[in-house]
Amino acid sequence: MRFAGKVALVTGGATGIGRETAIRYARQGAKVTIADINESEARETVSKIADAGGEAIFVRADMTRATDIEAMVRETVRRFGRLDAAFNNAGTPGGFTNVVDCTEEEWDRTQALNLKSVWLCMKHEIPAMLAGGGGAIVNTASEAANHPAPHMASYVATKAGVVGLTRSAAYDFAARGIRVNALLPGPTVTPMLLQGTQGLERPLDAFGARLPINRVGEVREQADAVLFLTSDEASFITGQALSVDGGLNLC
Repeated sequence: MRFAGKVALVTGGATGIGRETAIRYARQGAKVTIADINESEARETVSKIADAGGEAIFVRADMTRATDIEAMVRETVRRFGRLDAAFNNAGTPGGFTNVVDCTEEEWDRTQALNLKSVWLCMKHEIPAMLAGGGGAIVNTASEAANHPAPHMASYVATKAGVVGLTRSAAYDFAARGIRVNALLPGPTVTPMLLQGTQGLERPLDAFGARLPINRVGEVREQADAVLFLTSDEASFITGQALSVDGGLNLC
């Protein structure tokens, strides 16, 4: 029960890594806000938490809208009284294009959802955490920030930006009790990975064969890293970009 008495906020909590992280927060005692635009699956996440005896709420929030992000944090504090941990996880793979074929529309939407939203989330989360005496944030980047994949120009640019933004925020607020780290997942079985490998034969085996660990990751393994980074066990860790990637960073 590492998070007993604490409040956690998870964006993109309807599916994948976000859902698993929200469930694990609740399992370890936290009250959880699940923010997503996908209402049906986000409410399913809330139901899973409630069925297991936990407490969670759903807030519909479009991460490309500043007003939604501000309202998301405000509602969390209104319902639960504080904010201790945030996992800024919502994102998109972009349009699978190179820098020439990428349209301005694709570029702007990917930037808005993957990078600008992280800035906006921290802009409102950090004051809420300061009011409660401190907190910890994890922002989802990607190992693609270090090892770009082909035809993912807009995605790679945003994820590299998340790493830089994370380090900047960590530096600025460390002395005030706020820790900020980035999670860099490698290939992990999520709806986003499955979307990106449509039409490939045995895509998960192909991805796994590229990794020293010889398999793709599971959402529980990413969630475990998030919980560690936002727990008191990581009290001396800030400004880091943690690769949870089966050794992809070694290749």
